[in-house]
Formats: sequence, structure tokens, C-alpha cells
Amino acid sequence: MIQVPQGFRLAAANADFRGKKLKRNDLCLVLSDVPANAAGVFTTNLFKAAPVLISQEHLASGAPMRGVLINSGQANACTGDKGLEDCRASLDMVARALCGQGTDIGAETLLPASTGVIGAHMDMEKWRAAMPALTGSLGSIDLEGLARAMMTTDAFPKMAGAVLELENGCVRLAGVAKGAGMICPNMATMLALVMCDAAVPAGMWRAMFRRAADATFNRVSVDGDTSTNDSLFGLANGASGVSVRDGDLPRLEKALTDVLGQLAYMLVKDGEGATKVMHIHVSGAKNDAEAEKVARAVGHSQLVKTAMFGRDPNWGRIVAAAGRSGADFDPMELKVTLCGVELFSGGRPSDLDFDALLEKPLENVDIPLEISLGSGTGKARLLASDLSTGYVTLNSDYRS
Repeated sequence: MIQVPQGFRLAAANADFRGKKLKRNDLCLVLSDVPANAAGVFTTNLFKAAPVLISQEHLASGAPMRGVLINSGQANACTGDKGLEDCRASLDMVARALCGQGTDIGAETLLPASTGVIGAHMDMEKWRAAMPALTGSLGSIDLEGLARAMMTTDAFPKMAGAVLELENGCVRLAGVAKGAGMICPNMATMLALVMCDAAVPAGMWRAMFRRAADATFNRVSVDGDTSTNDSLFGLANGASGVSVRDGDLPRLEKALTDVLGQLAYMLVKDGEGATKVMHIHVSGAKNDAEAEKVARAVGHSQLVKTAMFGRDPNWGRIVAAAGRSGADFDPMELKVTLCGVELFSGGRPSDLDFDALLEKPLENVDIPLEISLGSGTGKARLLASDLSTGYVTLNSDYRS
């Protein structure tokens, strides 16, 4: 069982935001007992949801934060000035309710995040009605309860953690994420947060958090869609009493990257209707940027995705995607290897009976796909799901 890092308390409640009388929670709060250094990475979509804009505003102050407030079922995106007002009002409600219980915090120290249908305004009466249950549950919710309260179309809760022995003592990290569709970060309807009880200087925490996000959440794709609400938060509150020394920073960053990497993998594995996770590794490119072009073109290709769903080693679709990626490479040097079986090299398919060789390997969930472009040093990795009939079914009636 993954333990919540020291100095953090979790809360959750059922506000019935979807209006379907669902029995599970759809509102949750992560509260740090002490001010925490905070980091955030957000959607690059020009249509940023109200909670994204307000979280960015709060983080821009550079001040420590006290918590993250998340609701599912109402995205509060493309809702204009009223959406911003409603988001601020929800933070004020939580701050006042906590102050009434003896926890003195300001609304400006809370980071909001929302997920759900775009365009719908939040039902503020449901927010008000949920406040007693939300704040009353503070400290009684575990990590799984937090993860479940964030879910929409997710098939399972997503959690990861790490315990790290540093020079000054033991620290813990714990993270949760939600997301199954509309996933293609440069940040998707993806929400995630990581709690850490180490004392990390704010600038260092933010820098390592950005690098860890780039190596993990920005290297996944389910359907090529980047949403309006993507938010990834990191809070480091120092409640363990362990200060991170310069020599500890690489180990802490590796642990953080591992936690985010596990969560990112779960997002792809839980892709709406997904049955496969392609582990795409491109090497031999002129530089990393060229390699990334190929990885993304292949990982986003609907034809490649559907071939993987059908367990079809269709090298032609992979080669075609690489060729239209915009990357600069010699087609005669391209080599494609799927599940350890070479499909294509030297401008032609291999003479192997790869249909027979890959019949069993393509039944697995995890599918390694190696693409070599030549002898350069550039490389890139991407996790991508397949595309099944289940994806169409889920997304054709999402609002109903």
C-alpha cells in the first residue's frame, strides 16, 4: 500500500456533479499542513479552462501553496468570465470551511483542477452542499480514495509512490492521476499530482518537475487530442524534516521521474477501449527533435493504432508514418523491429515469416517497437495506445 507522505491530508465527497446520482465521490482535496513549494505543468491548448488559468495565476506569485482542489464531472472550460468567478468562488468556499475548522488558509494558496464535459457551467449549489462532507472527511481518505474521486471514464485508479533514503533521512513521494481519453500531452483530459515530504528549494523543485514531466507525461499518446484542462501539480512540503542536499538532487529527480513514469504508463494502458501499449523507441536520428517527430507520427497514426488492435504487423503503415513525419533521414537506412522481429530494412520488407513469428507476441499488452533511422545520436521514446472499437463506443455517447 502506498503511504501518503507526511504532512498531507486527503478529503473527498460526492457532490453529484454529473447529476446521475452516482454513488462514488467526484470532489477531492489534497491539503498540506504546512506551506509547500509548488510546481505545475499545464495544457498548451489555447482554450485553457478556468481552473488552469487560476492555477497558473496562483503559481506565478511564487508563493508556497497549501493544497489542490479537484472536481470531476464539470470541466469549467470555455465558460468565460462566469467560469473564472465560479472557480474562485469554489476556492473561497473551501478556504472558509477549513478556517471554520481551525485551519487558517487563503483561497489564493489553493490550486484548482477540473475535468468533465467542456462548456458546462459549474453547479455552485452542489459545491455549497458538498462542503461539509468534503472538509469533514479530511484525513480519512487514502490515496486510492483520492484517485477514484478524480476519475471520469477511467477503468481503474492510478497511483504510484516511492520511498527514498537520502543523506539526511527518509522521504516519500506519492502520486495520483486520472485520464483515459483525450490524451496527448504537451499536456489532455489528464489531471495528476505528486506529493513529496522532502524540503526542496522552490526553484530546484520546479526545474526537476518540468524535466520529469517532459520525460514522462509529455511522451504519451492515446488519441492525439490535447484537452483544455491538463494539469500536473507537485507539492513538496518538507514535513519529513529532511532537507535535500545538492548531492541528493539527482536521486530525488530520478524517483520523481519514476513516479510520473508509472502514472503516465497507466494513462496509456487505460486509454479508452485500449488493449495495447506501444513502447516506441526511435534511435539513429540526426538529433532528438528529429527522432521525436518520427515517434509522434507513428504513435499518433490511426492506421498504426488500428493495426496493433488487430494484431497485424503492418510494417507499411509504420514506414509510411515515419516517412511523412517531417524528419530528415535516408529511407534506405530505416529499420523497423516489432517485438524483436525485424520487419523492414534497406528499403524493403524482411524475408522472415513475421506474421507467424508475431502471432503470439502481438497478443501481449506491451508491444515494443524499435525504429532506427541511421547512425545518428538522436533518440526519442513514446508510449501510445492502440485504437479499438471500444474507443468509438465510449466517445460517441460521452455526454449522454
